[in-house]
Amino acid sequence: MEIFHISAECYPVAKVGGLADVVGALPKYQNNAGHQVRVVMPCYNTKFKNENSFECVHWGHVKLGDFNFAFNVLKEVTDKLGFELYLIEIPDLFDRKDVYGYEDDIERFLTFQIATLDWINGRNELPDVINCHDHHTGLIPFMMTYCYKYYKFKNTPSMITIHNGLYQGQFGFDKLYYLPEFDLAHVRVLDWNNCINSLAVAIKCAWAVTTVSPNYLNEINISAKGLESLFNMVRYKSRGILNGIDVEVWDPAHDKMLEKNYSTADYKAGKQANKVKLCTLFNLDPTKPLFSFIGRLLEEKGGDLLPGSSAQALQENYQQINILILGSGDTEIENQLNSLRQNFEGNYNTFIGYNEELAHLIYAASDFILMPSRVEPCGLNQMYALRYGTIPIVRRTGGLKDTVIDIGDNGNGICHNQSTISDVCYSIQRAVQLYEDKEQLDSVRLKGMNTDHSWERVCQEYIETYQLIINNKNEN
Repeated sequence: MEIFHISAECYPVAKVGGLADVVGALPKYQNNAGHQVRVVMPCYNTKFKNENSFECVHWGHVKLGDFNFAFNVLKEVTDKLGFELYLIEIPDLFDRKDVYGYEDDIERFLTFQIATLDWINGRNELPDVINCHDHHTGLIPFMMTYCYKYYKFKNTPSMITIHNGLYQGQFGFDKLYYLPEFDLAHVRVLDWNNCINSLAVAIKCAWAVTTVSPNYLNEINISAKGLESLFNMVRYKSRGILNGIDVEVWDPAHDKMLEKNYSTADYKAGKQANKVKLCTLFNLDPTKPLFSFIGRLLEEKGGDLLPGSSAQALQENYQQINILILGSGDTEIENQLNSLRQNFEGNYNTFIGYNEELAHLIYAASDFILMPSRVEPCGLNQMYALRYGTIPIVRRTGGLKDTVIDIGDNGNGICHNQSTISDVCYSIQRAVQLYEDKEQLDSVRLKGMNTDHSWERVCQEYIETYQLIINNKNEN
């Protein structure tokens, strides 16, 4: 089976969130399973792009309304990621510092989608399936179905995988002329609440819709920022597939970013060595339980709860715990978190920003990972933590509910139901009690380390979904 993944992110090429981790891992495991897999993404000005070799395999021009952009298709020559990687180079739009956050993001990603389809359209053979990821690629299923110059794609199955339904890529009908020509009788397909909503268009037009966890599929039928009725209408073609993690990248026994490697046989000594290293770096006490947060400092991640819950938990426990925050996002939250350092020196610290090597060390060194998310379609941090023998403290939502079972139910973590400071602090108190019960602590840690969240299982579920829509095409 020939599979194209179209995405705005792919680790280690360009990463903002979990989307990159999924697109950097799933195709590799599909390739290992015997399929021909290609990943297509924009060509950003990143370290990966500048340090690796690429060859130009195609070039052309994209017409976007009154604009005309030259583009090149660059292929990474060694297939070092375990699959074929293609970058769409559009110098005027993507040779910038950041992946997102520009006023012309609509123009950027629409141009990327058109260039991608133009290239694939010119190949001798069409792929068996095109898997789009999130709203940045959401207009591809529509263009495959309705745009005149892509008539060849009309019977090519497409799938949209939703990593976060809060971001939908809306823009006004004043930009309708950006799209390649199509019969305006179908313009209603683009309409959602009097605007063009890229994610809604993908949900309508794709042959299958997947979310990154089963529970998130249930949640977006109830709360999806205005798309609830649409999700209910397409439930018949929807499936929740829980993400996996790349167990080759996230492996405490071979992780080169750690101070000391370890496995289930020697995890106590291994985690302690990493804890000493991390606590030395951040002026913390390695004899105390270490609670960490890794992620974006946004309300959807519960980032706004961290300043208050950190201060309250440190006071309630007489500063007999450590808290370390790694992340960036809302400036006000960042400032509040930084301001706590002077009040809890020696027990609390922050690193505002993101550092991949530091993140790996934190997973290995910490005793507990805080994830008080309001929205978490899947969540990968809890899976990384479990793999490294670090116990997740999570709110029961999305994929967190699918992957973390409370220790009160003989599970692998600590769970709470609400996104409040009191809920987070109560869970921290439970964690302190668990930390003092060394026998139960070791049991929970080992249970997490032995949990299978590898991509092999996930890969097969994706293949089954592709095969189902391919079979439907053949039957019709």
